[in-house]
Amino acid sequence: MSFIKTRKKIVSSAIVSSLSVMASTAALAAQDEQATQLPKIQAEASAEEQQGLKVDRSANTKFVAPLLDTPKSVSVISKQLIEDTNVTTLSDALRTVPGITLGAGEGGNPNGDRPFIRGYNSESSMYVDGVRNATSQNREMFAVEQVEVTKGSASAMGGAGTSGGSINMISKVAKKGDSLEGSVQGGTDQYARITLDGNKDFGNGIAARVAVMGHTNEKAGQANGAEYNRFGIAPSITFGLDTPTRATLSYYYLKSDDTPDSGVPYHYDTAKKATVGKPIEVKQGIYYGLQDRDFQKQENQIGTIKIEHDITDDLTISNVAVYNKSKNDYLWTQPDDSKGNVVNGEVWRRINSRITDTDSFTDQLSLRGKFKTGTLEHRFNVGAEYNKQESDRGNYLTSYPGYTGTTTGGFNSDCKINDAWCTSLTNPNPFDRWLGSRTADKATTTVETESQSVYLLDNIEINKQWLIDLGLRWDKFDTDLTYNKASGDIKAGTKYSSSNDFFNYQAGVTYKPVENGSIYLSFATSTNPVGVDAGDGSEGISVPGRNNNDEQARAMNNLKPEEVKTYELGTKWDLFNNRLNLTAAIFRTEKTNTRATDTDGYTRNIGETRVDGIEIGATGNITDKWAVSAGYTYLDSEIVDGGFSKDSNGNYVPSSTNGNQVQNVAKNSATLWTTYKVLPKLTLGGGATYMDKVFGDAANSKWVPSYVRYDAMARYDVTSDVNVQLNVNNLSDKRYFSKAYASHYATEAEGRSAVLALNFKF
Repeated sequence: MSFIKTRKKIVSSAIVSSLSVMASTAALAAQDEQATQLPKIQAEASAEEQQGLKVDRSANTKFVAPLLDTPKSVSVISKQLIEDTNVTTLSDALRTVPGITLGAGEGGNPNGDRPFIRGYNSESSMYVDGVRNATSQNREMFAVEQVEVTKGSASAMGGAGTSGGSINMISKVAKKGDSLEGSVQGGTDQYARITLDGNKDFGNGIAARVAVMGHTNEKAGQANGAEYNRFGIAPSITFGLDTPTRATLSYYYLKSDDTPDSGVPYHYDTAKKATVGKPIEVKQGIYYGLQDRDFQKQENQIGTIKIEHDITDDLTISNVAVYNKSKNDYLWTQPDDSKGNVVNGEVWRRINSRITDTDSFTDQLSLRGKFKTGTLEHRFNVGAEYNKQESDRGNYLTSYPGYTGTTTGGFNSDCKINDAWCTSLTNPNPFDRWLGSRTADKATTTVETESQSVYLLDNIEINKQWLIDLGLRWDKFDTDLTYNKASGDIKAGTKYSSSNDFFNYQAGVTYKPVENGSIYLSFATSTNPVGVDAGDGSEGISVPGRNNNDEQARAMNNLKPEEVKTYELGTKWDLFNNRLNLTAAIFRTEKTNTRATDTDGYTRNIGETRVDGIEIGATGNITDKWAVSAGYTYLDSEIVDGGFSKDSNGNYVPSSTNGNQVQNVAKNSATLWTTYKVLPKLTLGGGATYMDKVFGDAANSKWVPSYVRYDAMARYDVTSDVNVQLNVNNLSDKRYFSKAYASHYATEAEGRSAVLALNFKF
């Protein structure tokens, strides 16, 4: 894939001029308000400074007010919670947040992080330090300070996507002071992990930091199956600490070499000739993959330059430029049962493969701060963003002795006709020889997306009791899909394009009956255009319609963005001297213009889904010794309009999925994590996760059962700088499934495991 050689102009001269005029006007206003001097703004709270489970302020500068005064539901996975639970991947960390389920790619969809927030796919709504990071990957936690989950529509803040919310990972970067911390860990299932995080303050405003990680383990409870190996390094250097002008240069690198798990097939209905129901009952930890064939290799790099300048005590202008390069390369087993093999005690080892190379560049220019207009106090962030992403996508062609030609998935999936790709349902052999060969077929298609946007976020304090939160964003989003090689009746060089521009809004009113409590009502929108993930995710564009002709190309051009609205009424309270935060909210999210099949067989924006929900949470300290993070979410989801499908006579009729529960949504989910310092040097902790039944498909014909999982922790402080920590995960060795796929199979979660860590901080 060609490198993005030139940086396109971020914004027009008119936008830059507007920012300059705004800065000058606000500076003059600040000078005129000397009689009522505002305190120096603290627009960004360092995640490093936020200790404990409770976090009061987002590290994302687009949150212009403290979380207590922000009319949105925001869950923060703090540094302390990450350390307590000893999670190593983003997927594991998200387990501590109710209302999130995990999905995964199947067939043409990629294998990587795919969280669903409040019932909506948020794979393309992933951010690192406020910058979109939507490539398909399995994310690590070694260089992450904390994770912030914003729930509900939020395109006014984050841009395209964010239907059910967004996930923002806050990076470890250079800071003041000298520090060194790390961990040496070992555990069951060949678990070994080493992390090191060192920061050096050189004085004169210069500091450098580097985080390093090495990791290996087998999947807990699975013999001769999945394995995970990865290495990461994240150096950064900051100039101008504690000065009006600051610059930070950072780099992130993660390389992984895994043997992924294939999952367990669903039951099979011989009458319907289709997979149905829950995963079939086989022994826990079963593995259908081939050690001689299956692999997943990923490589992710992020280079960032961030420059900030304090114009006044209350105004800061900043620019962040980020280059991201990502590779996702895999070939692994999908235990397919499209021919009913499981009824005869066999499983067909179909191949899923993908080769994706993605480059992206993002630049964000913003002005944030405080000013007054009369008696109204404004906390604002106004800015412009530019992004360009290019993804080359291909796969592996495989050949096999005795067959002519090549295939991307397999040959005959009926084990009664051909058993060369088959294995036992109850006793598969992962060491069966793979007699075939593979050839990389790279860059069969290229997807390019380009977006420009301008936004304004403003939190207005009318008085101590009333606040108004407003947000407006305009995006222009262009997508091109190019077939570099012929595919079916689509000729090489064929290009399909989509171009849209759209506005998104957010508005909220917050009433504070007392300083430590708030009640809010909010409304927000989001927009999901064609190609929001640039073809490197499950929301990628596909050619609509039935035939390759001009009408089909027009059909793609006419696909409008999906539109989402969220209504929310909630309350937040800080109790026990602001040590414990309680939250509650009721909400409705409506998604219209969803892409569905019309009566002529073409894809159009005619579908609709809806999710109504309730959420409650508690985070912080009940006493000096007792900390808790707990939450419960109820989601009542419905496919309001699923489009049309063919009946037995070949006629298009309203979809039978209408009224069904939305796939990848748990009606009830709850999480609990709590720790107690039973002795001055001994802390005990434990937690539970409950997930309701989750359907894998819109027809609600395939699902994974509900489950409860328990975890435990014990930490002993050897000295003030050194501790020993034991984590036991899935304490009861519960067999459950973490992901429900749409068609053939579900992913089995890890069994019981234990990790002993020696941690140090100096």
